[in-house]
Amino acid sequence: MKLKSIAGLALAAGMLFSCAEQKEEVKIDPYEAQYIEVAEDGKMDFKVEEFGDVDILRYEIPGFDELTLKEQKLVYYLTQAGLSGRDIMWDQNYRHNLTIREALENIYVNYEGDKASDDWKAFEEYLKMVWVSNGIHHHNSNDKLKPEFSKEYLQTLLTDTNTSLTGEALEVIFNDKDNKKVNKKDGVDNVLASAVNFYGPDITSADVEEFYKTAYKGPEGQPIEAGLNSKLVREDGKLVEKVWKSGGMYGAAIDKIIYWLEKAKGVAENEKQAETLGLLIEYYKTGSLDTWDQYCISWATATEGNIDWINGFIEVYNDPKGYRGSYETIVQITDLDMSKKMAVLSENAQWFEDNSPLIDSHKKKDVVGVSYKSINVAGEAGDASPKTPIGVNLPNNNWIRQEHGSKSVSLANIINAYAQNGGSGRLKEFVHDDEEYELEEKYGKLADKLHTSLHEVIGHASGQINPGVGQPKETLKNYASTMEEGRADLVGLYYLMDPKLKELGLVEDTEGVGKAAYDGYIRNGLMTQLIRLNLGDDVEEDHMVNRQWVSAWVFEKGQKDNVIEKVTRDGKTYFNIKDYAKLRELFGELLRETQRIKSEGDFEAARALVEGYGIKVDQKIHAEVLKRNDQFKANPNGGFVNPYLVAETDDKGEITAIKIEQPAAFDNQMLYYAKNYSFLLK
Repeated sequence: MKLKSIAGLALAAGMLFSCAEQKEEVKIDPYEAQYIEVAEDGKMDFKVEEFGDVDILRYEIPGFDELTLKEQKLVYYLTQAGLSGRDIMWDQNYRHNLTIREALENIYVNYEGDKASDDWKAFEEYLKMVWVSNGIHHHNSNDKLKPEFSKEYLQTLLTDTNTSLTGEALEVIFNDKDNKKVNKKDGVDNVLASAVNFYGPDITSADVEEFYKTAYKGPEGQPIEAGLNSKLVREDGKLVEKVWKSGGMYGAAIDKIIYWLEKAKGVAENEKQAETLGLLIEYYKTGSLDTWDQYCISWATATEGNIDWINGFIEVYNDPKGYRGSYETIVQITDLDMSKKMAVLSENAQWFEDNSPLIDSHKKKDVVGVSYKSINVAGEAGDASPKTPIGVNLPNNNWIRQEHGSKSVSLANIINAYAQNGGSGRLKEFVHDDEEYELEEKYGKLADKLHTSLHEVIGHASGQINPGVGQPKETLKNYASTMEEGRADLVGLYYLMDPKLKELGLVEDTEGVGKAAYDGYIRNGLMTQLIRLNLGDDVEEDHMVNRQWVSAWVFEKGQKDNVIEKVTRDGKTYFNIKDYAKLRELFGELLRETQRIKSEGDFEAARALVEGYGIKVDQKIHAEVLKRNDQFKANPNGGFVNPYLVAETDDKGEITAIKIEQPAAFDNQMLYYAKNYSFLLK
């Protein structure tokens, strides 16, 4: 594919170019953004490169050209705000990440030695895995990335490039300390055993629990998300929170976020949107979690306009205690056609709640304001980049969801980019028979979209906590996140075979779509997701854990009726669903129990479910799955580069147009970001 300028590989930094008439040395600046030239027919190569266990992809931004210039400016400013906080996520993930990244990038750009050696190739791959993981711990497994080069080799690179990296930041790359970013295993001190930088290195789980017994929790019946935007440390023998705000921790980056949010507020589509942005700005200035709740209410109820955003310290999966939010931003353009088709779920949310298999006292009597949109991503940063979700439901605070509703989005262009990455034959390898394969080919994509929509719109909005029972992070503790994700999955699974979907015009063949969905879920939960793990590892990432405990539980409970048959053929294992109707009943039974656990705050039941079904892996099947998967080129994990939004200005500096340019290379974008958004290193 042609490039608009030379691909931004740091390796090209000293290349020489010549023509017939003269020779001229042209030094390429690896920190300047480099773009591809998209073909005249608009078709683009979605795959950028692959390394380790990751495919790096591009995504398009459909609908951007149809926006007004004012709307495009809003998208641009929101994207700049998001990128301005990029380094926050790096520091949250591990206290030495920024120091290590800066040193590795300096080596990458300036090393002039042998770049054909195995050691250099191993260094390149290690750096790219660090980039895609936002730090030195793997984005899925939470295990520390292990370099395939020696400490001595790195010392040589440091010397040759006049780069400084010493002490613990150097040693930790190679030693056994801080091996887990997040450790939620039973029987260990989850805070002490986690390297994530949400707590001081000496803080224990008991410290956290003791601190939040007396910490401010907000008005009665309207609890704040205590601890969401701070680091808990010990100073002069006392536990204190270092709040992430302007003038506080991460203040240099947050001030830049505020700068761009102010500009965004000036081009808001409507007064409600401007008011909401104003509250977000006030939150970043003060760090007040009461203001955060006011913002979340305003954001959840601001449903007009073509542009929306996610911005803040949001998901708590990376906190072993479930308090602290990882920095995350997603800038969104509404996909009007798909949103119209899927809004029907939101409009019928109460029907789904009323007809769910939950205990009556655990059902919401009035499901409020569940809005659903299919959106196209215009830019991502923090916890959403390079790895990105495909669906999001916010806000997370339970009382706000119950009283004011929530927003659910499906990231349509991200889903499309994954689909464009091409098939591999992996499906044929793991399906039980031709019928299962044909169902997946015919209905698989629709089944996935519907399950994501039901998970986000109905699942996360469903159910209520009993009066007097604390929030799940307090009652279910380290199991809260995987229990919530499993609960939402089960809502989707239960309704995927319901005739109501056909009645609502969402499917034509309820049975076919439902079968494809059930086949895919069980196949993934019991086998194919294991390709993401190294042999011998436990399942630890919350979403992977929930898919396994859901699948393993229904497999076990259905054995007496042969609901799911385990088949061995030619030395290979398959799972064949024999009774889809009975499987749906089992999904409903497990949903009922999972909601009971959440509603009653039953920690021991949550532990029994997750530890009993979700963590441990059948090592024989795992080894078999890895061996069967060796033949396929597509990697089990995907990451994305973001399109560049390039502002064109007049002589007065006023923006006259904003163009979309697709990045030429992953390393170039990472270096460009390091140059332009490293506010915590300056």
